[in-house]
Amino acid sequence: MDYQSLIAKRRDRFSELEEAVGDPDLFADPQRATGILREHRKLRQTLDLWEKLEDAKRHLADNQELAKTEDPEFSAMAAEEIPALEKSIAVLSEDLQYALLPADPNEDRDALIEIRAGAGGDEASLFAAQLMRAYQRYADLRGWKCEHLESSPSEVGGFKEVILKITGCEVFRFLKYESGVHRVQRVPATETQGRVHTSTITVAVLPEAEEVDVELKPDDLRIEVCRAGGAGGQHVNRTESAVQIFHLPTGLYVRCEEGRSQIKNKELALQILRSKLYEQKLRDQQDAYSSHRRALIGSGDRSEKIRTYNFPQSRITDHRIGLTSHNLAGVMAGDFSEFTAALQKAEMAERLAEI
Repeated sequence: MDYQSLIAKRRDRFSELEEAVGDPDLFADPQRATGILREHRKLRQTLDLWEKLEDAKRHLADNQELAKTEDPEFSAMAAEEIPALEKSIAVLSEDLQYALLPADPNEDRDALIEIRAGAGGDEASLFAAQLMRAYQRYADLRGWKCEHLESSPSEVGGFKEVILKITGCEVFRFLKYESGVHRVQRVPATETQGRVHTSTITVAVLPEAEEVDVELKPDDLRIEVCRAGGAGGQHVNRTESAVQIFHLPTGLYVRCEEGRSQIKNKELALQILRSKLYEQKLRDQQDAYSSHRRALIGSGDRSEKIRTYNFPQSRITDHRIGLTSHNLAGVMAGDFSEFTAALQKAEMAERLAEI
């Protein structure tokens, strides 16, 4: 595919953004400044990809010529580098294709991850906690920041529900595929006869909504304060620091008691509510997507089984693309790269087909 004309347009736009970034009044409008800096960063990455791809192609052409020379030593050295260069070109070409696709405006956003224990009782809550830790390790590996917003612990040390906020570069782009039902098959610690049990948890990944995305009208909210429960010492148990918010038009309910202050908990609860409402808005818009792409990006549908974790066989399968790996230990240690890369590739192919 010839990218010359597309790259030329990106270069022209990058020059315009360079001028905007150098404007001393750029931050007079913080929202506009954020958008400009975000687009500038993405375009610079795209143009860097193009330069790397062109360099690799030139290097490959040179090596192919050298491999034809009569000098056996030079010929052998050049031929030895060719497979690695061809592989690098294939990877860079895929990355460039993805970068040149029409941008998904949510990919640069931070994300909220909501994990809920489903079928399986205590075992489901334990796996919810284990998957939460895997996402936290994944965030660490990518240099993201992970914040614990809200949780409901179970009696066995797991979580009935937990909400994390992940902030960093292109968080939603990499985490959006995690929405759906995750099924685990293993022998619970409480099982005396060694039988494998099946449990499920649900994961919803929500792009963090900004105030301009969702308007929360005071008349649509019922805000209540109450005493926080669970661990936390005398402060939590004796002060009404927990906040619960009801969104009357939709019936959505959010409760937050992680913070020590009522003000902090109200801010967190409004943040979660805003993201939930934004997710509903996006879900309505997804009718324009093909059914295959809807499945790939994870609409947040709680009934959609996307992945099975089989511990006895150290096997993990993503049902959307039929990918099976035996690196279960690696995934639970935070290495989701194999699955994320395959899902991104499948989504890219679908988007290219649509174009």
